[in-house]
Amino acid sequence: MTLAAIADVGRDRVRGGYSRHLFEPADLELREWFVERAIRIGLDVETDRNGNLWAWWGTPGPNAVVTGSHLDSVPGGGAFDGPLGVVSALDVVARLKSAGVVPSRPVAVLVFAEEEGSRFGVACLGSRLMTGAIDVHSARALTDAAGVTLAEAASAAGVDPAHLGRDDEALARIGVFVELHVEQGRGLVDLGAPVALASSILAHGRWRITVTGEGNHAGATPMARRRDPVVAAARAIVAVHDAALDSPGSRATVGRLSVVPGGTNVIASSVTAWLDARAATDALTRGLVDEIRRRVDDAVADSGCSVAVAAESWSDLVEFDPDLAAGFSGTLGGVPLLASGAGHDAGVLAAHVPSAMLFVRNPTGVSHSPEEFAEQGDCDAGVDALESLLRSLL
Repeated sequence: MTLAAIADVGRDRVRGGYSRHLFEPADLELREWFVERAIRIGLDVETDRNGNLWAWWGTPGPNAVVTGSHLDSVPGGGAFDGPLGVVSALDVVARLKSAGVVPSRPVAVLVFAEEEGSRFGVACLGSRLMTGAIDVHSARALTDAAGVTLAEAASAAGVDPAHLGRDDEALARIGVFVELHVEQGRGLVDLGAPVALASSILAHGRWRITVTGEGNHAGATPMARRRDPVVAAARAIVAVHDAALDSPGSRATVGRLSVVPGGTNVIASSVTAWLDARAATDALTRGLVDEIRRRVDDAVADSGCSVAVAAESWSDLVEFDPDLAAGFSGTLGGVPLLASGAGHDAGVLAAHVPSAMLFVRNPTGVSHSPEEFAEQGDCDAGVDALESLLRSLL
């Protein structure tokens, strides 16, 4: 199987790349595609209480070997982030079945719901719900840009919102989880290797910065009398950038803005900016955000506007089990270990079940962009590596 099979699903004609968001048409089409492909290779598919898809080889049960990733994307994302891990997992299971392998334990390919958080604002939502890492009442009330709640979207897709939340039965089935993912950086380019195992994931979170001013007429309001939140937000965004520059190794990004009411000849009444902040440890990340809050307050102070910063999600530093990673590295002939600046469902699961990640080389390091890419030979090396790991576990 190749990514070409889903290459036309969710193409974004405005942004380029793909926009595939939870329970929207493109995502639903991909979920149907996954079910059809899994059934074609003899797997039994079920949807869990949080909308995650499981394709089982053998009777579902405890101590299962589970692999997979996600199918959703950021707005205008690339073709590889998420789907590469799903397609590779299906390929490996098909190979093993064709080779006559009889597994000694259950095997499942798992597709997580809403890994990117592009519709409802919380990354790794499917795995967070499964593990209880997010309050289920708050999760049901999450809204998308159109005001649709997660509960409403889930119900429309056939997932009962009353059943959302921690799923101890699903967690108890996982003996080990392995996620293959395209690398989102240039680590493997620098190492000269096609694949690596993850060692850790940076601590990271998301915050909502809301700047409130006074809406007014663009032509009738003198410049000196304005309380323009767009100007104040621009200064705040520069302050975010500067705070991260002054904290070596940290990353802070404002990649999404909402201006209300959004008219060309209207001074806005409010601006919302979404902040993504990451650093090497939990303490450093929280310290970075504290410094950002201080600098944002200073940046807005003389504008006549007010500002509020509210947390939306948080993920602690993840350090994957070093013994598991070392064992897997030995199985693969000593592939390198690589830290990740990007969050993943495997990172959420790592606090609950033995988990590992395989990265496939990205020749430019570009990700979350239509330019995201991986060479066919490196993708093949990733499939070979995943097959070796699964064989060692069966």
